[in-house]
Formats: sequence, C-alpha cells, structure tokens
Amino acid sequence: MDSVSLIEQAQAAYERGLNTAQEWLISPAAWSQFALLICAYLLARLVNRIMAPRLTKLLTPAEGSNSVFAQARRFILIFLPLLLPLLAYGFTAIGEAVTRSLFGSGAVIAFGKRIFLFLAARALANDILRDPFLRTLARYILVPAAALYAVGFLDAVVAALDGAVVNLGNISFSALAIVRGIVAGSLLFWLGQWSNSQSSAYIEQQPMRPAIRQLATRASEVAIFGIAFLILMNVMGISLSSLAIIGGAVGVGLGFGLQKIASNFISGVILMVEGQATVGDYVELDGGEAGTIIKMLARATILETYDGRWIVVPNEDFITTRVVNYSDSGSANRLEVPFSVSYDTDINRVPDIIEAAVAKHPGVLQEPEGPDCELRGFGDSGIDFGVEFWVNGIDDGPNKYASDVLFLIWNALKENDIEIPYPHRVIEVKGPVQL
Repeated sequence: MDSVSLIEQAQAAYERGLNTAQEWLISPAAWSQFALLICAYLLARLVNRIMAPRLTKLLTPAEGSNSVFAQARRFILIFLPLLLPLLAYGFTAIGEAVTRSLFGSGAVIAFGKRIFLFLAARALANDILRDPFLRTLARYILVPAAALYAVGFLDAVVAALDGAVVNLGNISFSALAIVRGIVAGSLLFWLGQWSNSQSSAYIEQQPMRPAIRQLATRASEVAIFGIAFLILMNVMGISLSSLAIIGGAVGVGLGFGLQKIASNFISGVILMVEGQATVGDYVELDGGEAGTIIKMLARATILETYDGRWIVVPNEDFITTRVVNYSDSGSANRLEVPFSVSYDTDINRVPDIIEAAVAKHPGVLQEPEGPDCELRGFGDSGIDFGVEFWVNGIDDGPNKYASDVLFLIWNALKENDIEIPYPHRVIEVKGPVQL
C-alpha cells in the first residue's frame, strides 16, 4: 500500500468524521444522547462517592495481617480507581439500550461508552499497574487499542493485520498472529515468572528433603512454562502438528550435539531424587574438587570452597565418579588429632587426662562414643598418641575443631607437668676436635 492511498484513506476518514459530527450537532436524538451521557457520568460520580469509601473500609485488612484472604483483599483494593469509569460505562450501556428502543439509534451514546472504556484502560495503565513490564505493556498496547476502539478504527486495523500473511516453510501466520503472539507471549512469560516464584516459595515452606524440594521446584517450573508455550501456540493459531518436522530436526540435533547436556540433566534429576548429595553438604570428588554445595542446577552443581571460590561441577560427575560426602545432611563425623609426649612421662596417665580435656569442648559429642585417646607408637623424639572424637559437621573454616582440641591438649599437658617433646639429635664427631 503506497503513501498516496494512505493519505486518501485518512482524508476520507476525516470527511466521514466531520459529516458525523455535523449530523450529531443538528440531531435532536444526538442531543438527547449527549444528555444521557452527562447524566450517566454524574450518576457514576455520585455512586462512586458513596461506594468508594465503604469498599475501602470493607476491603482494608487489619494491620499486620498476612493471611491469604488479607492478601486477596489488598489485591482487589488496588483496582478501586477503575470503579468510576466502569460505573460510567455500565450506566451508559443502560442509556444506550433506552435510546435505541426509543429512537432506533444510539451512535452518540455508544461512542461515549467506548470513551469511558478507554478511560478505564488509561486508569489501569497509569494508576493501578506498578510492575514496570505490565505498565509498559498497558501503555503501549492496551491504551492504543482502546483508543482505536473508541474512534471505531479497531476493526479496520485488525482486518488489515489479519490480511498480511507471512509464510515460513509449511507454517503460515498473519501479522495479527505475530502481534497476538508478542502480547500473549509477554503476558504469559510474566505470568509464568510470577507463578514460578509463588510455587517456589510455597514448596520451600513444605517439610521435605532439600533434594526433593528442588526437584519439585524444577518440575513446577517446567510444567508452568510448558503450559504457557502450548497456550501461546494456540493464541497464535499455529498447529502443533506443523511443528513436527522442526521438532524432529531439533531432536536429532539434541541427540548428536547435546548428549552431555542431556546426560547432566538426567544426572541432576537422579541426584535430587536419591538425595545422596544436597545443598549444604560438603563433598569431595575424585578429581580433587571439594567444597560446600550451594546450588544444584539443571546442568551442574556449584561448590563453594573455603576461600569463597565457586566450582561448577557437571552433574554427571556425581554419578560416574566416587564422591565423598562429609556432611550427609548434618551426620556426625569422627576426627583425629595426633600429639606426642616426652619419654619421661608416665604414659598411663595420658589417656584419662586428654579424654577429660577434649570432652569439655562444646562441639565434641558423646554419641556414638566420647573422646578416645590411643597410643600410636614410639617415635624418634617422643611417644606418639592420637585422640579421636565425634562432631557434627566437618573441620572447616567456621568449625575449627582440630585447632580447639590442640589448645585443650596443650593446656591439659601443661597443667599436669607433662612435657611435649622437641626433636633430639645425637651428633657423633670422628677424629680430633680443633677448638
């Protein structure tokens, strides 16, 4: 369509609008409809002035209340600015029915009714919506569409967009379908994000294992966006059967090029179901990677080391290699601290002294057994002992079990006058010594 034809259509629309306005100015029926419009608006303002305060008082929940009903009442209260334009729209619709029954015509009052609907859309975009994405969508899609509907051009624009067909292989769709897809896709994506956050928050509150909780979160996310995709295809008018060829090609590509990603995804599901390693566990892999699990994603698991570094480990490594789990959701672990005493010590006293000292540590457990001091051997400089004890957790940055126990051993030996040996060396000098 060239620019000349567009100008001609615009000029013709202008002339039709001018003629319609002139007819309305000299028509008694039009003036009566104008009067009904004014009456409908004034009545809407009166009803709104009476109902708005009462609805506000009725819907405002008690301060500090966060129940489901309180949140629902707050949500409904947000839409209170729509009351006036919607009341005007409803009263105008009644006036239109009366006018058409009396005069057989209601073009003026129908135009006014569409104007009130436009004002409702404008109030929704400017005064109600707070989310930046929804506000942008309302301002640039909803309000222009309501304006076109108010002036009577919406059907013509829709027909023009529906007539522009785009062919892509065996799939054909119109420009209207593209517009619908953009709008519906944006809304569905936003709604999917919101639904996913709500479902994740609900799942996090449920009493279940962390691995099962994460699996449920991922499953709900896949289900939400899968349903959103099916709805979007239906809105755009695209048959799912027409996507079979493309889906087959993508499937072949996935089979050959994305084997590792698929393997890691399935391994992640197995990890979450079995719960052998979950968020918060300290693990060590055969490859030397060690750290606390802070995230379990669809493709990989993220470990955090003592020095704050993140290690991204493919989920497949947790299935195909040996993994040592030091935490296992908070199970007890046995640690050992070695020490030595002098050969001049009465070693029969050492176990009781050390076991009593180590038992004073608040992190040392008495179950499955208390501290156990054992003789390990006779070294070059002293007699070697080792004390074993059980703790919840591991000896890491926050938990300095080995350091604390060594302090307790040092103090206990000093209090009992037991010497901690230092290396002794015997030097043999052959031949005369010259001073």
